[in-house]
Amino acid sequence: MDSVVFYMKVNVGSGNPVKVRATENVLGLIYGNVEVRGVEVESGVPDQPVGLEETVRGAVNRARRAFRDCELSVGIESGLHRVPETITGFVDLQWCAIYDGEHITLGVSAGFEYPPMVVEEVLAGREVGDVMDELTGVDELGRKRGAVSFLSGGLLDRTGNTEQCVLMAMIPRMNPSLYGLK
Repeated sequence: MDSVVFYMKVNVGSGNPVKVRATENVLGLIYGNVEVRGVEVESGVPDQPVGLEETVRGAVNRARRAFRDCELSVGIESGLHRVPETITGFVDLQWCAIYDGEHITLGVSAGFEYPPMVVEEVLAGREVGDVMDELTGVDELGRKRGAVSFLSGGLLDRTGNTEQCVLMAMIPRMNPSLYGLK
């Protein structure tokens, strides 16, 4: 008897290997056999989002725009968010939007604060990635271990941080009856 192998096709609205790997890691644990591929799409927000609305909109746009020939699409967007009582006034959070053609579910990662000089440069119009590349001497740090790895002394890398937001966005899908999903 021939066995049928089921696998889920998932598109990630980015060519960033960290975002693709994090999505594959989390959805592989949940669904087993997944095919995850990166699809370059426009976020529709500035390259360096600032604020909740802009960052979430970027993640949602990426998820919706990547939805083609797949069961789920994923959009991940990192941005600075105003947070009182922090040294710089800002915390970096990654938002994940997961789209199934009907519903969007959202999740967010643990946040961390960039050094003041990084935030100052970003607020002056530069991208975090460019500033962190200069600070660390690592080209395309955000496509590798990430700023969070550098700043945490390697205790958490960008893949792990990104996995957090993907998993949080999956919670309603893992409990569909509790969230009114099909």
